[in-house]
Amino acid sequence: MSRISSFIIAGVIIIASVALAAFLISLAPEPTRTEQPPQVPFVQTGLVTAGSGPIPVFGSGTVRPSAEIDIVPQVGGKIVWVDPGFQSGGRVVAGQAIFRIEEVDYQYRVQEAEANLAASQVALLKEQEQASIARTQYELYSGRRRDEAAPSIANPLALREPQLNAARAAFDRDEARLADAKLALSRTKVTAPFDGFVQEESVDVGQIVAAGQPVARIFATDAVEVIVPLSDSDAALIPGLWSLAAGDGNRTVAVRVVARYGDGIYAWDGYVDRSEASLDKQTRTIDVIVRVPDPINSGSPIDGTVPLNGSPPLLVGKFVEVEIEGLELEGYYQVPRAALQSGNEVWVVNDGGAVSIIPVQVLQRTNDEVYVTGALASGQAVITGGIQFATEGMRVLTGADPTP
Repeated sequence: MSRISSFIIAGVIIIASVALAAFLISLAPEPTRTEQPPQVPFVQTGLVTAGSGPIPVFGSGTVRPSAEIDIVPQVGGKIVWVDPGFQSGGRVVAGQAIFRIEEVDYQYRVQEAEANLAASQVALLKEQEQASIARTQYELYSGRRRDEAAPSIANPLALREPQLNAARAAFDRDEARLADAKLALSRTKVTAPFDGFVQEESVDVGQIVAAGQPVARIFATDAVEVIVPLSDSDAALIPGLWSLAAGDGNRTVAVRVVARYGDGIYAWDGYVDRSEASLDKQTRTIDVIVRVPDPINSGSPIDGTVPLNGSPPLLVGKFVEVEIEGLELEGYYQVPRAALQSGNEVWVVNDGGAVSIIPVQVLQRTNDEVYVTGALASGQAVITGGIQFATEGMRVLTGADPTP
């Protein structure tokens, strides 16, 4: 077969294939055309609620004793008795004798001082009598010479005034020495200055201690303190913070202290006692001091906790959470924490599904909620998720069904 014939046959096949394809395409049904739904995003929302009551201020800190001192004997000597309960972890009460120092040496000093005082008293009485005689003799002598040029002022030595003053001074000195000896004797019994727990001790019978030597350390149990570092914005919500005076017992600002023990949670009632007058150099926060009275017995179980063996004490060194009763303001709102957007604004969804961007002033943040002020209304829906950005007036879908 010639080359021309081959080309003709190939061309006929191609033309027939194209015609067949066009015929088959013409027989296919027309596709159904549907309009795409509008691309409106679906969002999650929460509700705005009107705030009422005090705004809580949350913080945390470590419990420390309200008073902590070293036990230091004021006299030295050998320890002859120690209270069995005076040991690390033991509890003492105010005025309780905790150990005694041997008294014999101090009793001898008292007897010696009493003897010296008795001698000084006799010397003073003698000198008073002699001064009285000297005064009488001088007056008689002056009366006999009233017509002569007698001296107008008697010599103090003739009246024995210096000797009498010296005798009185010696008596006062020996009286003071007796009081000092009795005081030293009383100090051989060392007592607890307040109700407390023994943190550490190093005393035993037979031990020789010196005056001024620390032998134990105790801390008070009538109250404990919690140092709560707060930002200046949080501290500004505490009513009357800067007018509080340390230890004045002003309990106007209530506080709840919460601690966890095992599987249970317990709370203690306290109050803001005072605040530091300077910022912490490291954290740039303000240290607010919370005082908790009766930390040993005042704990209450919360959140369904069932105490297994009574409520535990609020131990020194425990890390706790605190909730301070802040200011009572008007016109503030509570919104879900997730609704607060960057730039301190919230995205409100109106009834028609349009977004409004509302700037707010943040008063307080918690784990779940934010306390704000702004052009909001109770019951409004605010966007908490579903979109990363929003513009004024953009439309969104809410609810369980995202279809328009």
